[in-house]
Amino acid sequence: MLKEVTEKEFRELVNQGLVLADFFSSTCGPCKMLSFVLADVDKTCGDKATILKVDFDKNKELVEEYEVSGYPTLILMKDGKELKRLSGLQQKPLIVKMLEEQM
Repeated sequence: MLKEVTEKEFRELVNQGLVLADFFSSTCGPCKMLSFVLADVDKTCGDKATILKVDFDKNKELVEEYEVSGYPTLILMKDGKELKRLSGLQQKPLIVKMLEEQM
């Protein structure tokens, strides 16, 4: 599942299994490219992981809580605990491998 979420939705979903949070900005070029990559990743791994898109500008509290300093930033979590973090534009094979290591 690939979904843009509010802070409330994020807090409800983050504790449910494997979650990949994409902290992005709507004005960021690499973030837009990463959205296409994540849509493709969702087709491959969407049944095993939830991909949440968190707008950097609309969710300042989450940005501060997770100490996200730039975008795009991907944070992989399992049952609410951070496992891994990647910054910048990433390619599908790396993201899929990271998810499969936790499945």
